[in-house]
Amino acid sequence: MLDITLLVRVHVEALIAEQHDMGVCDAIEDIERTARPHNITQQKAALPVTSRPELGFSRSLRRSSAMSAPHVPKVAGIEPALPAPAHTADPRMTAPPADPSDPADSTDSTDSTDPASDASADGPSGTAGTAQDDARPETPGAADGPSPVDRIAAVQDRLAGWISDLSTLHDLTERLVRTRTLDDALRELLRAGAFLVGARRGLVVLAPQDGLGPKTSVGLGLGHAEIGHLETVPRRALSYARILDGLPEPGAGDDAGAEARTEIAEPDIPGEKDLDPRLREVAARLGYAASYAVPLTAGPVGRIGAAVWLYDEPAEPGDRRRHLVGLYRAHAAEHLARLLELHRSRQAARTLRDELLPRRLPRIPGVRLAVRHATGPCGGGDWYDALPLPDGALGLAVGSVTGSGPSAVAAMGRLRASLRAYAVMEGEDPVAVLSDLELLMRLTEPARSATALFAFTEPPGGPGGPPVPAAIGGPAPRKMVLAGAGHCPPLVLGDLRAEFVETSLSAPLGMLACWEAPSVEIEPAPGETVLLYSDGLLHRTGEPMDRAFARLHSAAAGVPRASRHDPEAVVDHVVRAMLPQGLDDPSSEEDVVLLAAYFEE
Repeated sequence: MLDITLLVRVHVEALIAEQHDMGVCDAIEDIERTARPHNITQQKAALPVTSRPELGFSRSLRRSSAMSAPHVPKVAGIEPALPAPAHTADPRMTAPPADPSDPADSTDSTDSTDPASDASADGPSGTAGTAQDDARPETPGAADGPSPVDRIAAVQDRLAGWISDLSTLHDLTERLVRTRTLDDALRELLRAGAFLVGARRGLVVLAPQDGLGPKTSVGLGLGHAEIGHLETVPRRALSYARILDGLPEPGAGDDAGAEARTEIAEPDIPGEKDLDPRLREVAARLGYAASYAVPLTAGPVGRIGAAVWLYDEPAEPGDRRRHLVGLYRAHAAEHLARLLELHRSRQAARTLRDELLPRRLPRIPGVRLAVRHATGPCGGGDWYDALPLPDGALGLAVGSVTGSGPSAVAAMGRLRASLRAYAVMEGEDPVAVLSDLELLMRLTEPARSATALFAFTEPPGGPGGPPVPAAIGGPAPRKMVLAGAGHCPPLVLGDLRAEFVETSLSAPLGMLACWEAPSVEIEPAPGETVLLYSDGLLHRTGEPMDRAFARLHSAAAGVPRASRHDPEAVVDHVVRAMLPQGLDDPSSEEDVVLLAAYFEE
């Protein structure tokens, strides 16, 4: 049974259409037509030699012709390329003419091209003539043309070439459909197209016709500086820019304009007199002498961009290469259109999520904040907040909403906005804040649950008291009261300790008819940092939760002492230790939130 990846879709109708387009069926009919004998002599010659007693062969030596006949491969489009057939001679080639001085030519002019006529001159005329007539169709003559065997061999060579082309297209399109991001698909398009047209460098410009973006340029063998040099050429002189703008080639009439925009070849840039001088100058600086540009068009989306490949020497792709790259880019454009829509939807969800989260962290006297946030490809509901409260107090919150996609993002925005309102009214009591939030969720979001952790940091000197001056005993510890609903416990990091805060185990919001759990009080000393995080930071490690917690503790304890007084350095070190692949990992669907609050000395 064939092991076919589910991501690859095989369209039988399209494959049959491609075979008709490449002439495979016509070639098979040509084999049958050329292999059919037309007269008695050819029918007799077409018999196996073991069935012709006049040539001296015995029936006892007869073998099945199926054992030695060349096997015509099946045309499936995915078979490997076939080896070269044994018959490689040109079927149109005829035998060399006989010497005019040969006396045998004077008897019969039609036998002048048959080598057996020289040997028949010495034998009896009847026997030699019969053998000569029987053997004549074995060797092609000038009058009869190429033999059926040679014709079949030539058609087999053509079939082998077409099968090899279909296999190549299958392999390249399979590599393309495995790409998951728009940038990877553009790079694969450039690489495959360069292989098909025989170029070494290229450039693809993504510029959707609807103007909704994104607009980007990806190069193959071209750096940012070289792409910048190309952009200094007047737009009308660039072949791919003319395709994007719908402009005809210079000097082309109105009738030829549309055809010129389908593909533009510049086979000899240094020798072409009508090209723009700036284009010739840039081509000489970058070291290319020819280019071949094609548009990228996909169904109802229309034009989504253009690709151009650059040759180091004057060159131009032939008809076969143009046909292959045309078939490939038709499939590639459809795949790019799907990735483009997916990219746009993700960008819209990311923009919405960024607008729902704090654009910047507040500045609170005596506290410095830092945060790292990343979302999965589908967009999740993890969130954070840092809210300045009256009298210099500070409210910190981290939470997660079940689900993913735009609905989870919208629910996250409603939950965060509600928590901010409750924090302003009764922030000094985190249990009351989460209780009100749970009641709101039960009434408005009955099918959804969430985890949350809210911490209220009192101002220096106690609630409502003025800050303690630094000259009188230095800054006092600031008490922090926190409560959690099914969320991960925070971690306190200092010069003398790195430990988790022991919070009471409670259910997430929306799981119980009435939520309530006791709060916990801690006093971070000056110079210590409190880390709040989401469970996505632990899940992204791919380890069990107990090992993930141990890894987080080890990462926090391993922060260099010189960096422990900088919250930005602390969060960066923890992220590198926990996620070596980085925050922007497309293979993970988990959101990550890491919020650090450093209490100044």
